[in-house]
Amino acid sequence: MPAATPIAPASESLRERALDVLCGDELEPIVELVVARVGEERYEARAHDGRVVFRRNDAQTFSVESVDGRNPLGDQAIDRFAGLADELAVRFPTREQNSYPFAYASVAQLFDHPSPPDLCVIHSAAHNWEDQGGHRGEHGSIDVVQARAPFVIGGAGVRRLGLVDRGCRLVDVAPTMLALLGAGPLSRTDGEAMTDLFEGDPPQQVIGFLFDGCNPNVLYDMAARGEAPNVARIMEMGTSFRYGAMASLPTVTLANHTGILTGCYPGHHGILHNAWYDRATRSQVITNSNETWATSMQFLAPGVDTIHSAIKRSMPGAVTVSINEPADAFADYSTFDLLRRGVAMNRPPGPDELPFSTERFVRPVKEYRWSSRTDHTAVDQFQGIWGGRFHDVDYPSPPTFTWCNFTLTDAAFHEGGPHSEIAYASVHDTDARLGQILEAVERRGAWDTTAFFLVADHGMEETNPSVRGDWGPVLQRHGISYRDEAYGFLYLED
Repeated sequence: MPAATPIAPASESLRERALDVLCGDELEPIVELVVARVGEERYEARAHDGRVVFRRNDAQTFSVESVDGRNPLGDQAIDRFAGLADELAVRFPTREQNSYPFAYASVAQLFDHPSPPDLCVIHSAAHNWEDQGGHRGEHGSIDVVQARAPFVIGGAGVRRLGLVDRGCRLVDVAPTMLALLGAGPLSRTDGEAMTDLFEGDPPQQVIGFLFDGCNPNVLYDMAARGEAPNVARIMEMGTSFRYGAMASLPTVTLANHTGILTGCYPGHHGILHNAWYDRATRSQVITNSNETWATSMQFLAPGVDTIHSAIKRSMPGAVTVSINEPADAFADYSTFDLLRRGVAMNRPPGPDELPFSTERFVRPVKEYRWSSRTDHTAVDQFQGIWGGRFHDVDYPSPPTFTWCNFTLTDAAFHEGGPHSEIAYASVHDTDARLGQILEAVERRGAWDTTAFFLVADHGMEETNPSVRGDWGPVLQRHGISYRDEAYGFLYLED
């Protein structure tokens, strides 16, 4: 069969028609803003009450060309709604109250991918996706609450500054961890190493934890109140950023898991979204599902490093580990590599026997039960590897880098919202599993030579159940044909 003809970008007239509909009165409650590329290194963000056109001058700098009405991306403060009380005081912020940290760079990088959408629709903070199978807690926007992930670093080689009024980007994590270890740099990166956080001798090992979808205001508050003592233990050993680490557009799972581990934006590392449309093959790409996690890294862009490959290139003999993480490229041990090779994993206990699980949620809530069992396997794998032997492989020395992905917080924060009982239970349960891992490090005698860091892939914001709706029927009513991938990536059809 002949190769498919690549789908071209939509015409300017069609794009303008769609923008007029999306930013019109009817969709004002659910559409925060819409972004598009409008020329060579030129981009537009449009909202109901204004628009901005800006230009990328180089990798770091941008200039505004024109503003009509209010600049939708004009407020890029990183400290907005930092702290639980400040977030709760403005439960459903309007676009005028919101901020969008690093917004120009976050928008521009999206369109560097070979298959970007014609329009990226960013839903409002209050918008509840229940009509489309959504949840009380949501993310995906570049607004400050949905983009803000926790950033905690502590242990060997790390300064003890406590909770500081500071923020960063998730793409800064990989270059920082490599610099902390004394490993060579990534082949390409959009991030910067935060070397001012270091002091003393470098660690011999680094362990990273991801609490998927965890709101940092909630996490820090629970640690301060003694409800997450193991998170608090790491915080006490180093530095935590009150303003968090900002995810990149789109603020969704696999795009930012990969961003953390590569130091690159989604438009540069290749995993553009949880799903997108391949313009060259005219086919849908899905990376974030039970069926595709194991093979999702086939879409990693050529020449992109991960922490794993950078460490092994510059530190011969180093062993790296990836536990329950789809973005596992170049790791020596990977959970998903075992699955790709058909190696059976140890089956986790049922809900009645599962340790560190809140009974009132692990039994009746399917997602809570599945994630609890999955996270139990993470502890099992870590204890085996750091205990010296797992799946018939010996580990005579602790791995140089170990990455451990916990999923329960994302499931629970979606289910009830970030300020719900189920969300708080998920942090409590995950913290208990974290404690098991810290004990394994102590048993190995490596506590004093190990650094730890903790992040999430994005934040989580409470939605308003009364603010529902879908832009799809409105676009259709105006005769605009499109594909909507992962809710918000619009590929328009002339």
